[in-house]
Amino acid sequence: MALLSSDTGSFERGRHRNRSRLSALPAIRMAACALAVLNAEPASAGDTVRISGLSDVAFGSISNFAGDSVQSQSLCLYSKSPPANNYRITASGSGPGGAFLLSSGSATLPFEVQWSDSAGQTTGSQLLPNQPLTAQHSPTGAGSADDCSSGPGTTASLVIILRSASLSAAASGSYNGTLSLLVAPE
Repeated sequence: MALLSSDTGSFERGRHRNRSRLSALPAIRMAACALAVLNAEPASAGDTVRISGLSDVAFGSISNFAGDSVQSQSLCLYSKSPPANNYRITASGSGPGGAFLLSSGSATLPFEVQWSDSAGQTTGSQLLPNQPLTAQHSPTGAGSADDCSSGPGTTASLVIILRSASLSAAASGSYNGTLSLLVAPE
């Protein structure tokens, strides 16, 4: 099992020039685990998955609540699981039951998580807490190195969305949370 994590930051909502403003520093701490055996059926000895290149998600200062705030990052997801190099990904947040929630004391701010098995995307398939997204494909061009050093440098996209309705309703405070990603070969 491999674990990747980084420090957490905060969201702050305050007043600026008579307008609400939500400033977001790196707020969602990323943790990723890659397991070679998660299926009910045993994985073969050659099955390998690895996720790397994750970083904290920074939204900067948010002052326009009329639209959603979206942050996307491309990363390396390597899967060697013949014949198709498919994998599944499961996400869980730091809210109750793995919910995708940021918190500030008792106040919460929900966020959405999307995944694409292609790099450079700003939308993807919706991830639900603790529900695997199956049949994701690691490109053959990812090469023989599990860190994407021999092929494309990134192979997948993680998309985090703060919906405008949630931002508008957020109480003042400093928000933070964690998102964990678990990948397994199929």
